[in-house]
Amino acid sequence: MSKVPEVTLLFWVVKIAATTLGETGGDALSMSLGLGYLAATGIFAVVFAAGVVAQTVARRFHPALYWSALIASTMLGTTLADFATRSLGIGYPGGSLLLALLLIASLATWRRTLGTVTISSVGTPAAEAFYWLTIMLSQTLGTALGDWTADTAGLGYLGAMALFGGLLIALAGAYRWTRLSHTVLFWSAFVVTRPLGAVVGDFLDKPLASGGLGLDRFAASAVLLAFITLCLLLFRSPPARNAH
Repeated sequence: MSKVPEVTLLFWVVKIAATTLGETGGDALSMSLGLGYLAATGIFAVVFAAGVVAQTVARRFHPALYWSALIASTMLGTTLADFATRSLGIGYPGGSLLLALLLIASLATWRRTLGTVTISSVGTPAAEAFYWLTIMLSQTLGTALGDWTADTAGLGYLGAMALFGGLLIALAGAYRWTRLSHTVLFWSAFVVTRPLGAVVGDFLDKPLASGGLGLDRFAASAVLLAFITLCLLLFRSPPARNAH
């Protein structure tokens, strides 16, 4: 049985909220608490690894386990991307290109090894390992893309939100009205939701002088976590149906 949630509107709403939480939560630890990108990355890496292990050993789909691991991956992606692009000096273009190549390599290796990258097939340890590696790379890539678009490209937070929101709507339209591969469209949308969440998170907690709302990172993270929890409690999140 698949151990990931079915892709519904609820999935995308919670996914965007989780990626936004990843930005505010990651920045809260690395910046607000002053731990720095490397130390924060180490902490989130341990939390993410523990979440993936718990998800893998579970016999069936558990929404709390799944979303905990995914939220940890978004926070890890935030601090890891910031460490690579800022502390190591790779820069947004170099970091985005490197991460995009790693993401493509992960998907290609997954498909070559197991024959499919559909999420409905994620029910074995091998498939879960590829799935979570791909997710972690997509979260890190999304952070770099979001920062690059909002800062270096000069679109600002609102402009970047409009860009990535428009791309997400276009992908939804392609899913509904074209014959393009649903698997390709899913992973494309999965990647795009990350920079969207990243720029929304930055818009919430960056200072007014920088174009943000200047909200407290911990307060914003708490509200986002409460929203995600409420969504999962009020709406059923079934596992993806097995592919035939």
